[in-house]
Amino acid sequence: MCFGLVMLFFQACRPPQPGEPYEARKSLLADSMLVACAHPLAARVGVEVMEAGGNAVDAAVAVQFALAVVYPRAGNIGGGGFMVIRLADGTRAALDYREKAPGAAHRDMYLDSLGNPVPAWSREGHLAVGVPGTVAGMVAAHERFGS
Repeated sequence: MCFGLVMLFFQACRPPQPGEPYEARKSLLADSMLVACAHPLAARVGVEVMEAGGNAVDAAVAVQFALAVVYPRAGNIGGGGFMVIRLADGTRAALDYREKAPGAAHRDMYLDSLGNPVPAWSREGHLAVGVPGTVAGMVAAHERFGS
């Protein structure tokens, strides 16, 4: 197990590797669907989901996870976000799956022993972390609004 952790550490320290080459296009026209995202391979995933009978929410979820693979610095699962939804039947919804404070967070966690705020504690170190919400948000979107 120790060896595995050491290897994971070294893998995480590697600089990002270039992805598969692709041809960027400014637009791609379709008659009945639209997928817009930062990488054409992820967009292709969304199109394939809809061509297989999925709805736009299914495609958005698939694109999010595809972006985590092909464009991780922008489409990662370690963050959070928002989703605004309008289904074909007119149903409207919004999901907030932004990062949240850890369960042990409390009101005074950024105060020193005299009760004075220490601004750096909210920006640096172990107290500055948030719990990612992307995966939970994608699961919620798919369960509530996916086909």
